[in-house]
Amino acid sequence: MLSRLLCFLLLFLVSCGEKKIDLSGEVVLKPKEFLSVFPVISGNFQAADSNFIKLADSSQIGLKAMLQFVPDSAVNSLIGKDKKAIFQPVGQILKEKETYLLVNIKLKHKWVMAVIVLNTETNAYLASKELLDNSVEDEYLHAVTVNREPTFLLGREKPGKDNIIQFTRIGWVYASDVGFMVVINDSNEAPSKSEIINPIDTLPRKYKYSADYAQDKKNFMSIRDGNKTGSYEFFIHFEKNEGACVGELKGSFTMKNTTNAQYRFNGDPCVIDFSFEDGEVRLKEQGNCGNHRGIKCYFDDSFTRKKEPKHKSVSRH
Repeated sequence: MLSRLLCFLLLFLVSCGEKKIDLSGEVVLKPKEFLSVFPVISGNFQAADSNFIKLADSSQIGLKAMLQFVPDSAVNSLIGKDKKAIFQPVGQILKEKETYLLVNIKLKHKWVMAVIVLNTETNAYLASKELLDNSVEDEYLHAVTVNREPTFLLGREKPGKDNIIQFTRIGWVYASDVGFMVVINDSNEAPSKSEIINPIDTLPRKYKYSADYAQDKKNFMSIRDGNKTGSYEFFIHFEKNEGACVGELKGSFTMKNTTNAQYRFNGDPCVIDFSFEDGEVRLKEQGNCGNHRGIKCYFDDSFTRKKEPKHKSVSRH
């Protein structure tokens, strides 16, 4: 009887010592507490757009808790305006200088998987990148493979003619001086046939510079109305050297004067100047934008404004 009582008391004391971590963000979290909910990934990691939701832990990290470790500008780049986003830990990859946190994010109409990079010693935020999005509707299977380096290999594939799999694989690594950068670009698809999804295409275009600007189908910039006059949303995509060097960036800018604007985002070393003149927009990379492009190409280019498509009038008799 005495031994049972002692066992009960021991279990009670142990359970009391294992206080559940409050991940709501209403209390200040210690870095050790925050990181403890991310299980360590020791080997390679794989996930696909069809199964990554199931790979997360059931724990839920509130937005306020996430903002204690990740700047609001970086969080906003992942969740947009969805302030009810829920974060679920998938795992962490521990390196000498960086800690990589894989996290699933539940948004209003979709789920995404992202990686967040922290300094291993100070736990300071370094970078982040979206890896998967289950709302993409195309014929491809999208997947991410992470090795021990780690390299984040983002791939897509689909059956092609004669049962040959068509694929595109882009490998990203984090570098302390540039952020995420492309180190692998492997594809058996013709650059002219691979589809580019413009994420802002359906936004309104009533402001002065809101329009599509292009050189061709693979080198273009879309500009749409922002949330106030003088503020714009933009999406840039370019492919140089027959698709060997790719750059892509989605963001916003505010006009500095009547013809000039600048993209500058907290936590992102990338800075780009925009100038508008004679139906053309010119880009000049000022900061280091290596986390948005390949190593040997830059956001230094110009695009010509496309004419708005004319809507056919309906004749009435």
